[in-house]
Amino acid sequence: MAENKTQASKASVTQFINSVENPQRRKDAKVVAKIMREVSGKRPKMWGPSIVGYGEYHYKYDSGREGDFMRLGFSPRKAELVVYIMPGYSDYGPLLKKLGKHRKGKSCLYIRKLEDINLDVLKELIQAGWNDMLQRYPV
Repeated sequence: MAENKTQASKASVTQFINSVENPQRRKDAKVVAKIMREVSGKRPKMWGPSIVGYGEYHYKYDSGREGDFMRLGFSPRKAELVVYIMPGYSDYGPLLKKLGKHRKGKSCLYIRKLEDINLDVLKELIQAGWNDMLQRYPV
């Protein structure tokens, strides 16, 4: 079986965040990093070249594929900040309605600027995703 393309690395999270060109995106990344550190109690790691992740879990699918991945994370991309919670956002409709301006994928929440959303609701979403992962994959 092939390994995951996105692996944890020893690259510096601080250097990565400080290298984000867009000053607003860099500032927003620092805020999200602080929230995720508070929620998880974990030190961040780089996953691949552009994702900051918190915590890890080991998964094994019925197909036999298995690996390790972050429990939650984010990436300050050029166009948007992407927030990842591994259980996905499908069960969090009521919170998403209160969040503010965003769009979403299965496990990805896309935010242009943090000033467009309610940070308390974002923290609730991150906490809910973290708690869900702890139930699915206890430490």
